Amino acid sequence: MARLLEQVTIYKTETYVVAAEVYAMPPHVAWGGWTWYTGASGWMYRIIVESLLGMRLDVDRLHFAPCIPADWKSFVLHYRYIETFYHIRVERAGSGCKVANVTVDGLEQNDGAVHLNDDRKEHNVEIKMG
Repeated sequence: MARLLEQVTIYKTETYVVAAEVYAMPPHVAWGGWTWYTGASGWMYRIIVESLLGMRLDVDRLHFAPCIPADWKSFVLHYRYIETFYHIRVERAGSGCKVANVTVDGLEQNDGAVHLNDDRKEHNVEIKMG
């Protein structure tokens, strides 16, 4: 929390957006500007979802290759595909970042992908890493 307050104090911007510029001239040295007029937040979102959480959409399939910090034991995503919801739990079962097992509603997926189907139901996805 102290780090967030420090960021607000120094940059004078919101902690959840990316500044398009950081001023270098007095009296506003280090202040952020143009925080809501940049596409950078969209790119940061893609970095988190695609690189850190490792989720990639390929037409009607979700593929996973998470690269999460070693101290993360699990994380949960809620993904909407048209009118269908997929509740996805990724859990570290061992060491490493490889996906070992993917199940959808208790059924193992042989190719390791989540096959998306707009059946207007809710589905539970379990992904084991390690």
